[in-house]
Amino acid sequence: MSAARRVATERATRLAVKLSPYHSAVNPCDAQESPGPSTARRRIRVKREDVEHNDPGDLADRLPAATIKKRAKTRTSVTIAETKPRSPKKSKVIPQSLAAPHPAPERWKEAYDAIKEMRSRIPAPVDTMGCDQAQWKEQDPKNSRFATLISLMLSSQTKDEVTDAAVAKLRTAVGGSLSVDAVIAADEATISEAISKVGFWRRKTQYIKQAAQRLRDDFDSDVPKTVDELCSLPGVGPKMAFLALQVAWKLNFGIGVDVHVHRITNRLGWHQRPTKNPEETRLNLQSWLPKELHGEINHMLVGFGQTTVPERSN
Repeated sequence: MSAARRVATERATRLAVKLSPYHSAVNPCDAQESPGPSTARRRIRVKREDVEHNDPGDLADRLPAATIKKRAKTRTSVTIAETKPRSPKKSKVIPQSLAAPHPAPERWKEAYDAIKEMRSRIPAPVDTMGCDQAQWKEQDPKNSRFATLISLMLSSQTKDEVTDAAVAKLRTAVGGSLSVDAVIAADEATISEAISKVGFWRRKTQYIKQAAQRLRDDFDSDVPKTVDELCSLPGVGPKMAFLALQVAWKLNFGIGVDVHVHRITNRLGWHQRPTKNPEETRLNLQSWLPKELHGEINHMLVGFGQTTVPERSN
């Protein structure tokens, strides 16, 4: 910095001492401007900004052509950035197969048939209170399918006995029939009170209301017929989607894997490496288990887990 410019700066800025309102020993300093070259420059800058904002026509008379051109380019780029449309959010696609199929375990059919024979002799809660039972209390086909979906949404982290009682209580609370319109018309307090015994009932209350609204707006008040559409509903995952399609529409698009199927197939050694989550288990099973068994394995192993195979303690 040149000596002349440094002198001008020192003249332009001075410190004024004032007493602190908080402590008498502290004297903060305020920067004050005195007349000088820098003040004049600041006045010009403020004036230019004011002219640019209020009177663009006068700007050409006061600023160089290069400056105007530069500012015009900047202004144009900002406008483009603000008006650029956002790309639509893509829905998540549920994978249906592995890149390399999992090999079928040795002697798996013997174990499968033995479990199936054992299940035929030992009734389980899922046989009388599973998701497939909710549909029989409804007369309208749409309501039957919707009741199945509601039962599945309530079943997460909840025993079948509790889920079955909650579905019945909810049906009574909304007027005697589980329909999309009845759930939309009911307030959240009514739904919450009816399902308050299931796990995560507060969150499920919101999911049920939001899902019913989506079904009315996007699916003609009916349960969708694809896995991806079902999984686009709030609170619905792949297990619920595959089971809903099997029960409501008699469509076999995959295996519904819950904690029982995940746990028991790992204990049977049906995976080369233990699977870490139900989705990994599902993709393994679907790659080697005959498709005609996809619709029954969930029901069979859930009942087997409820009555015969206790969970291991940690």
